[in-house]
This record gives sequence, C-alpha cells and structure tokens, in this order.
Amino acid sequence: MHSPNRTLGRRTLNLGILAHVDAGKTSLTERLLHEAGVIDEIGSVDDGNTQTDSLALERRRGITIKSAVVSFALDDTTVNLIDTPGHPDFIAEVERVLSVLDGAVLVVSAVEGVQAQTRVLMRTLRRLRIPVLIFVNKVDRAGARPERVLREIAAKLAPNAVATGTVTDAGTRAATVRPHRPTDPEYRAALSEALAEHDDAILAAYVDYLDDTAPLPYERLAEALREQTGRGLTHPVYVGSAITGAGVAELVDGLKALLPAASGDADGPVSGTVFKIERGPAGEKAGYVRLFSGTVRVRDVLPFGSGAAPAKDKDKEGEVAEGKVTGIAVFDRGAARRADEVSAGRIAKVWGLGDLRIGDFVGVPPESAAERHFAPPTLETVVVPATPADRAALHMALTQLAEQDPLIDLRQDDVRGEVSVSLYGEVQKEVVQATLAEEFGVAVTFRETTTICVERPVGTGHGYEKDLDPFLGTVGLRVDPAPVGAGIDFRLEVELGSMPYAFFKAVEETVRETLREGLYGWQVADCTVTMTHAGYWPRQSHAHAVFDKSMSSTARDFRQLTPLVLMSALREAGTRVHEPMHHFRIDAPADTASALLSALARLDAVPRDQRQHAAEWSVEGDVPAARAHALEQRLPGLTRGEGALETAFSHYAPTRATPPPARPRTDLDPLHRKEYLLRVARRVR
Repeated sequence: MHSPNRTLGRRTLNLGILAHVDAGKTSLTERLLHEAGVIDEIGSVDDGNTQTDSLALERRRGITIKSAVVSFALDDTTVNLIDTPGHPDFIAEVERVLSVLDGAVLVVSAVEGVQAQTRVLMRTLRRLRIPVLIFVNKVDRAGARPERVLREIAAKLAPNAVATGTVTDAGTRAATVRPHRPTDPEYRAALSEALAEHDDAILAAYVDYLDDTAPLPYERLAEALREQTGRGLTHPVYVGSAITGAGVAELVDGLKALLPAASGDADGPVSGTVFKIERGPAGEKAGYVRLFSGTVRVRDVLPFGSGAAPAKDKDKEGEVAEGKVTGIAVFDRGAARRADEVSAGRIAKVWGLGDLRIGDFVGVPPESAAERHFAPPTLETVVVPATPADRAALHMALTQLAEQDPLIDLRQDDVRGEVSVSLYGEVQKEVVQATLAEEFGVAVTFRETTTICVERPVGTGHGYEKDLDPFLGTVGLRVDPAPVGAGIDFRLEVELGSMPYAFFKAVEETVRETLREGLYGWQVADCTVTMTHAGYWPRQSHAHAVFDKSMSSTARDFRQLTPLVLMSALREAGTRVHEPMHHFRIDAPADTASALLSALARLDAVPRDQRQHAAEWSVEGDVPAARAHALEQRLPGLTRGEGALETAFSHYAPTRATPPPARPRTDLDPLHRKEYLLRVARRVR
C-alpha cells in the first residue's frame, strides 16, 4: 500500500465537470485523461467505451447516470475529476457533488448554446461561489456558432465572462483556436472591463486608459483574473473541441493557473463529507468521502452521522454511530488504488463504516453543513413486480437503490403491499426499471406517474384515547399549523417524568411516521404536534410470577395507539392539499407572444413578468408542475421551434381545483384506518 496524498509538495484540485445533457462533458473528461497520459486512446460515448461511464446502462444509452471519479496529474497538481450527469432527471447526483468541489468546468455546446439546465447549474455554482471555467465545446461540429454562444453566455449565464480565444473555420473538422495574447488591445480592454466590476483600482486605471493613459501592466490583470476567478466572481471562457483536442491545451493551462487547490489541515481533527455510496460484488459498502481536515488511517475508529442529512431525513439529524475503517482507496492516475491513509483535501473510498449514508459527516461535521441546492423530486410512481413472489426482493433492491440515491424516497403501503418511489422524470423511471432487472434480477412495471403534493393543516385539532382496548396507555395530541418550511415539530405539554422516556420516544417516532400520509394520502408538512396527555400502566406481575404483559404498558402500545389519536386530531384540524409549482421563463419571437399567453392560460400558468427586446419576447411566471411537461411539448409548435423554456421548482401552492389523486391508502379515511389498526393490533395480541 502507499499514500500518494502525502507526496511532498503536491497540490490537490477536486474538479467537477458539469453541463446540459449532450454538451460533451464526458468526451471532455476523456480528452483531459488522454492529454494527461492516463489513457492511451480516447473513448467514445456513442461506442460506449468511455472511462467514467462504467455502468452497462450508461454505455448502452450514451448518457451519464452516476457521478464518477478519476484522477490525473497536471505538473505538481493531482486533479480528482468528477464527471456528473447532464440530464435533469439525475440532478440529485450533481447535488451531492457540489459540496466537495474546489472548482468546476461548465461545458456549453457551440451548436445548441446555453440551454435550460446550463442556466440552472451556473446559477447554483455562482451562488455557492465555486470557481468556474466555461468551455464552449463542439466548435468542429456543423452548425457551430461560437461567437453567438459567447454573447449568450454574457447575456444569460455570467456578465463577467471573459473569452480567452477565438475560433477559425468554426463548424468544420479543421476548426482551430487562437488564444488571445496579452498584447491584444481588444482582449486587454475586455479583461479590464470585466475585472473592474470587483476591483476599484482596475476600474480607475481602465477609465484612465479610455482617456489615452497607459493601460495597466498585463501581469496586474493576470493576477486580478486569478484572484477573482478563485473567488467565483469572474469566469474565463475557453473554446474548442473535446473530440479533436482544439483548445483543450489552453483549458488545461487555465486549470493549473486559475483554479485554487484544496485546503485543509492534515494534522487537524478528522472532518469529511460522504457524497456517494456504492456496493461491491459481495455487497460490501464503500463511501466516497471528501476529507476537509485531518488524516484517516486503516483501522481508525471514526464517528459518523447525519448532521448533514438530506432534507427528507430531518428527523434523523444528530444520529451518530461509530465504525472501524477496514480499507481506503485514493484516486491516482485514472484508478482507485489502495492506501494506508488519506489526508485533508483528498477524495477517497472508505470501507468499514457499515451504516454510512449519503450526506453523512465523518469525524466531526464540517463547518458548512450540507444544504439543498436543487429542488426535491416532484413526481411519484408505484413500482409493481412482474411476479408477485418478487415483492420482498423488490423492496430489498429499492432499499439499496435509495441508499445510493436518498432522493429516491420509498413509501411502503402496508395495506396494499405496494411501494412507491419519488422521481425527477420519465428517463429516471426507465433507468430504475433497467437497473432492477439487470443488477437485481427483478422485472417491474410502473403505474402512471403522478405529481407529489403535500398537505398542510388549516386549523387546530385534538385527539385523545385512554386505555383503548387492547392498548394500555393514554395519549393526547394537538395539531397546529406551522409556518411554511418549518417542518414537523414535536413538543410536550406533559411532564417528561410522567412516564418512561422510551414511551415518549415511541410516540414521537410514530407521529413523524404517521404524518407521511395525511387525510388525502399526501405527506403532511409544516405543523406542530404537541403531546397534551400521557399515561401508562407500570410494569406489574402476579405474586411470585414473571412479568405479565396484559397488566403493563409497552412501547408497542404507544406505537399502535398514536396513529389513531393523531389522525383524529388531524381530521378535526383539517388539511389542504398543496401542489408543486414551477417557475418558468420562456424566450420566444415577439410575434408568438399572443399564442403563448393563450396557451399559458389554458395550462393554469400565471405570467408575472413580460419583457420585449427588439424581436425577442420573454415571459416569466408560475405553472403547476403537473402542467410543465405539457408546456414543454407545446412550445415548439407555438414558436416555430424557436422558443426556449426554462423551468425549476419554486414552491407549493394550494390546489385551485379538486385535489389530484393521492398516493396509496387514500380509501382509508381516519375512521376506517382506526378500525383497521385495531383489527391488526388485536390479531397481534
């Protein structure tokens, strides 16, 4: 074993490659690996033989589904390069990668230009102040218009973008890139103008230059460019082709000169974040960890936990476990190689931390806790095994998939024996289906995809039960509405010592579980549940006999009684269904505005801001998520194929019509649910 991360004087750069689907980021990854000498031959996405698309499904479909890490050397820098999916259905993979990056390359196609996903990604990168280099790819393809794309980048992505070169023979295989030289007056002027936005000294010198005073030395501009790029304020734009290699050498120079290396104290306390989970052939679990501080060695015993849990696991925050590290692999020259240790700044695969989940911290939580950068999925479908006997195998397989992707939120319906999963789109559904068949041997079909709604209480409700046969215990609960985004808050209005703590814990856990399905079948959000009454039967036994369950309360009594009380309180409070809304922006020819506004009205969309510039018209507003796909389908016909649509989840709003079909178990209203639970409890007894 070895420890390449300890090599004297080497820097580490954890670099993300991001793009809209088909912009060519995987091809760029292949080119960078080839330029660095890691691979002898460049793979092809179309041929399915690229280095980072290792899944059979990725190779067959020609898209990236899972993020992949490869490593290569640039002079004294070790680059851990993370290739991420570009399709919006797999935005969760990008979500997890953002927290571990030192810098990013955003790839834009010179043919298609700035697309909806490109803008979503760039907004997020800029908000997080992640240093970004932009690479305009495919200048050798027919239809390439790099100059137009550069103008789009300045207008739609980053006003402080600076082009570093020009293309000759664009749109042909002979396309070449001429880097701007320090002596080019136009380049110096453009660079000065962009840098002056955040540097008063450069602004003053630039104004003087416009008044025929000598310009700033180029060395001063280069220093400012490096500093502002490192702070995510300015974004150099490179042009070229990942297929032919044109312009890639200049991009590599930019990686070395402009992006900051990873930092961290190797001798400090261990602190890292898990951004990916995978299992080996024998089912062994490995976690991909970005280490921000400290050094991890094989056989170290480390705490890990959910201090940075995904949003859907807020009730699990604070859970901490311990595990012994049984293996470490660091990324070096294209492969993951076994090592004795890994230190701050590096990315490593770590084995031995059995219950590790995506989003967990390792050691102590990083100072900046993980946050949600993109919207949660708003679609859901029921997964049905082709063979009823495969139900158990299906649940186990979906559990493992959810372990690798926490946003595949599983919901088990015990009444119907069905499992539903959350999704971002139809392509993700196809991938889940193929993965279940190929990796787990379970053939499945899906019910119709529905929009995920939530329920919010509209008033206050109370529920109370005491020693309801066959339960030995007293539970009283009050439900109150809470502000939007507050989540579920459980409180006590009874003395903590009025019954054993384990019984209180059982009530709280059951409250959170029960609220996953409200009166209409949707998850209940943003409410306060207060325990107003509590009572139990102390542990008792007959004379000279053992413990008698029929005379004593157990945690099971409270777990089974709590749903009955809570649903009664929720029914009295009442709930209202809220559907997800997407913020949309449409850019289209001005003469299509009237037809578009009529179509938006038919789709229940609400335009809020309209602007016209020359022959182009744009409109922004909100549209129900359930109608966003229909809007996307109709747009080309309404705009002669010239319209561009960008949508992103915005908020939940009360449904204006009859609530949409709910998830399983909606045929069980609170009264029938109570009867059902009582039957189950008595059967168990």
